[in-house]
Amino acid sequence: MTAETPSKKIAIFDDDEDILAICDYVLSEDGWEVRTFVECDNVVDTVKAFNPDIIIMDNWIPSVGGIEATQQLKASAFKRIPVIYFSANRDVKQLAEKAGAETFLAKPFDVEVLKQIVDETVTKFCGRPQE
Repeated sequence: MTAETPSKKIAIFDDDEDILAICDYVLSEDGWEVRTFVECDNVVDTVKAFNPDIIIMDNWIPSVGGIEATQQLKASAFKRIPVIYFSANRDVKQLAEKAGAETFLAKPFDVEVLKQIVDETVTKFCGRPQE
């Protein structure tokens, strides 16, 4: 990235290391600085340390779970960071709404859909188009 290019930072919380590896690879190739986490304990401190532009949060993540972790973020100084809720649960839309996430992505997913959801979320909630 050049000095003129703003950083694109994304935090992904999921206990499935295969999914984390896929997301890391796909989004890194798209110019994102990716940090992955296999649990969401101390989620506010974790987000504070990295300060991402966007967060992807799994539903079934140790130990408090995605709903609680997202609610903690939305009750903190990081409430403006958009969260994409991530689940194989057929009620993923309702889970995302309960958590307070801005949008959701159902698993299994197509990598192009992942990139599209991330780009749309950043454009809509962060106010800047992606390169």
